[in-house]
Amino acid sequence: MANILTVNGGSPLVGDIEVRGAKNLVSKAMVAALLAEDRCRLRGVPEISDVKIVSGLLELHGVKIDSTDRDGELLLDPTNVEQAHVADIDAHAGTSRVPVLLCGPLLHRLGEAFIPDLGGCRIGDRPINYHLDVLREFGADVQKRPEGLRLTAPNGLSGTRIKLPYPSVGATEQVLLTAVRAKGVTELRNAAVEPEILDLIAILQKMGAIISVETDRVIKIEGVDRLGGYDHLAIPDRIEAGSWACAALATKGDIYVRGAQQQAMMPFLNVFRKIGGQFDIDDEGIRFWHTGDQLSSLVLETDVHPGFMTDWQQPLVVALTQTGGLSIVHETVYENRLGFTEALGEMGAVIQLYRECLGGSPCRFGRANFLHSAVISGPTPLKGAEITVPDLRGGFSYLIAALAAEGQSKVHGIELIYRGYERFSDKLDALGADYEVG
Repeated sequence: MANILTVNGGSPLVGDIEVRGAKNLVSKAMVAALLAEDRCRLRGVPEISDVKIVSGLLELHGVKIDSTDRDGELLLDPTNVEQAHVADIDAHAGTSRVPVLLCGPLLHRLGEAFIPDLGGCRIGDRPINYHLDVLREFGADVQKRPEGLRLTAPNGLSGTRIKLPYPSVGATEQVLLTAVRAKGVTELRNAAVEPEILDLIAILQKMGAIISVETDRVIKIEGVDRLGGYDHLAIPDRIEAGSWACAALATKGDIYVRGAQQQAMMPFLNVFRKIGGQFDIDDEGIRFWHTGDQLSSLVLETDVHPGFMTDWQQPLVVALTQTGGLSIVHETVYENRLGFTEALGEMGAVIQLYRECLGGSPCRFGRANFLHSAVISGPTPLKGAEITVPDLRGGFSYLIAALAAEGQSKVHGIELIYRGYERFSDKLDALGADYEVG
């Protein structure tokens, strides 16, 4: 896979593209198959490297996966789950953080699990302590080994009451995947309630789980002895849809995103409209376009759902460089997610980072010395530059900046973008982008 993209920017992106299943759901739905005693069918699966990584990890544990029949469909047969070799897990996982989510299901199926050293995008601490604490609450025993962590459950796993210090998506997924087959009732407070979490709950219910989502971020799970398979169409990727919408705004383009759904994107659509972008919704997708008028600046704070999600922040910041006046972005989810703006500065953007909580309510990073607020002055013309992708969402944002900039840019490390954006070079072709891979 080539990892340098040479982009000749300055032209509007115009055309029609499709988004399929959400990256943040599909990999977890695949992990859920480990809990099943029958075959599972997952539809709408995107061609992204995360899916290949999770497929490899599941196959190491004895799950048979067939993806040859239809485009975007996976058949998973978990009837012969087995323990994998430590070195194989490490080699397949790479920088993925999925192995930690295998633990609950593997403890139920095999009585033990192993976690190698974990990677992931370098956008904050993202500690796995949340996960380990959750697993201990259910009765797991965690032992540190030179090559990673070994988990066992000498007395099985039992339901418990858990209150998360922060509504973490990963920790909520961990609780769900562990509690569904634990003995007794689990009550999770301060849970994440993202659309992808609710879709995972829908899958688990299809399998035979008893889960109720109550008010004030409370989820109750009654453990069951057995789970069957599922047949499920994954919800569309709202992050990818929002990313292409920002590309339409930044390049003064017009993009129809087939598969985009209004309900999961309402916080984004409100912001898109406030800035001055236009959208039109139909049963098949959403059209996003730049009207040609001057865009307006705004004050924005990222938050967990139902707030403005952090994954939309980076592509939006590129569009905000083209608005009139001062925009303020306060990042409250990941403490280091504004680091990508340095390269935008090299392209001509005027962005100042601050340690203070600007433009919103105080957050947990306010006294921790993190540069987590940004002031963006616009509009500033962007010019081509040589830039290196820092992480998945930052990488796509650099791609948007390169497409919006006058002149030629070289974007290094684009292999990271393949983790979450399927066939993105085909989509660039469909939108008339001028670029070369090499």
